[in-house]
Amino acid sequence: MTAPATASALQRPDGTPLRVLVVDDEQMLTDLLSMALRMEGWDVRAAASGFQALQAARDFDPDAMVLDIMMPDLDGMAVLQRLRQSGNDVPVLFLTAKDAVSDRVAGLTAGGDDYVTKPFSLEEVVARLRGLMRRAGTALASDSEPILHVGDLSLNEDSHEVIRGGVELELTATEFELLRYLMRNQRRVVSKAQILDRVWNYDFGGRSSVVELYISYLRKKIDQGNEPLIHTVRGVGYMIKAPQ
Repeated sequence: MTAPATASALQRPDGTPLRVLVVDDEQMLTDLLSMALRMEGWDVRAAASGFQALQAARDFDPDAMVLDIMMPDLDGMAVLQRLRQSGNDVPVLFLTAKDAVSDRVAGLTAGGDDYVTKPFSLEEVVARLRGLMRRAGTALASDSEPILHVGDLSLNEDSHEVIRGGVELELTATEFELLRYLMRNQRRVVSKAQILDRVWNYDFGGRSSVVELYISYLRKKIDQGNEPLIHTVRGVGYMIKAPQ
């Protein structure tokens, strides 16, 4: 799989790929995240424990870190504390099954920069990391704005503005994530399973009917009164492409 060419590529000021360290003791999760981040063109390294994370942070010098809180040896809070004590101010996106407000506050006040709870959308993690690195000033965009285009449809990944034919469209958060995934894979057929995996969460449980429902929502907002951009490929999945 290759990185979608439609997104504005983020890179280091010297033109080399951004470095992201993914820390989680669930190998399936680190594999999925690593794959999604490499599709962005980023250099990714994974660690399975808190102590491995500290060593990797020294050796790899990441531009951002995805850090699980609950780990068997040294939890994410302790890892972050040691990083900050050593003068390492790498932006940290906490990743955890905990979703209580108190846990979010604790993570952010400990020096974390953002917080995503499991189950999560891989697209959301990518978007949060892009935002973190932009705000931290560690990344430069090869284009002026992170805007995706398909025909007369545009989607701004930073402002969440969606415009077709000069008219701004109001989308829900899920509709936006679904449209973004389709646009980042324009002219490529994506299956219901792939959509569930990337838009809803990494453990989708086979709820394929929800994809059909949200595709119909998008069509009403994107395609109604216009030449269709969203197409069904029977027996395979969905694709978005500009009219010929």
